[in-house]
Amino acid sequence: MRAIVLESHGGPEVLTPMEIPDPVPGPEEVLVDVAATAVNRADLLQRMGLYPGPPAQHEVPGLELAGTVSAVGERVELWSRGDRVMGVVGGGAYAERAAVHERQLMAVPAPVGLPDAGALPEVFITAYDALVIQGGLGPGGWALVHAGGSGVGTAAIQICGLLGARVAVTCSAGKVQACRDLGADVVIDYGSEDFVEVIDSATGGVGVDVVLDVIGGDYVARNIRCSRVGGRIVQVGVMGGGKAEVPVGAMLPKRVALIGTVLRARPLEEKISITRRCAHDLLPAFEDGRMAPVIDRRLSLWDVAEAHEYVASNANVGKVLLEL
Repeated sequence: MRAIVLESHGGPEVLTPMEIPDPVPGPEEVLVDVAATAVNRADLLQRMGLYPGPPAQHEVPGLELAGTVSAVGERVELWSRGDRVMGVVGGGAYAERAAVHERQLMAVPAPVGLPDAGALPEVFITAYDALVIQGGLGPGGWALVHAGGSGVGTAAIQICGLLGARVAVTCSAGKVQACRDLGADVVIDYGSEDFVEVIDSATGGVGVDVVLDVIGGDYVARNIRCSRVGGRIVQVGVMGGGKAEVPVGAMLPKRVALIGTVLRARPLEEKISITRRCAHDLLPAFEDGRMAPVIDRRLSLWDVAEAHEYVASNANVGKVLLEL
């Protein structure tokens, strides 16, 4: 099969199309003919050598996929050949085929279909895990989501709407209207507004229940100021820097929890548990049209270097889909 292989680390030029052996599914795995994958920030970090993937003969990036089951392992019970599936994987999705544990996959919602489902699993699972499973967000709650125009941000806005929670997002000026159109209650242009002041005004000085932050850096201290008593800050990225000065004294009276999280490094059973919960709680909303993946642009997998450059520019609203 053809795949995008990293033989070294660096700029987009190291993303190399190559013929490599087809993966062989294990007893509880299925072989998926990939219709599409998508670019995630973690892919850019992996390409630069900053976020290593699982051990493999060939280092193939890609954290999510959608496609058609072409073969099943001897103990597989959930899927049959021809089924349309999607899911988060530890790596290997930048390829024509991938072997995936059967319980890490979800059925492709009919209204979404292939290839668009390739832009769905990673961001919606990440946002749901951060906001609901770890953050405890529920109906009537308040969330603050940074990078509201990103893939995770656009998913988080929709999830908050589904829950009946209110959401404030930060974004650049060019993405303000897109975030409003998705249903954000408060949209903050971080270039001209102080999100701490806006959150204080919007919540009547109470603060938000959950902060979903992909920025880090000096946002951490400001997130604490935005949090209500008993609030939770879920850190899922560090686009603004991996070091921060944390005002511990401000955390104590508020009893704020600062939670760091990634998906790739978790044990298989934990990934399966998150996937199954998301399938149960979110898929009906894709089936009836209440939610949908937000796709900024579509490129061929073999134009992946261009896709990485575009995502690195922060110009995208939602996902950049890579089709096969």
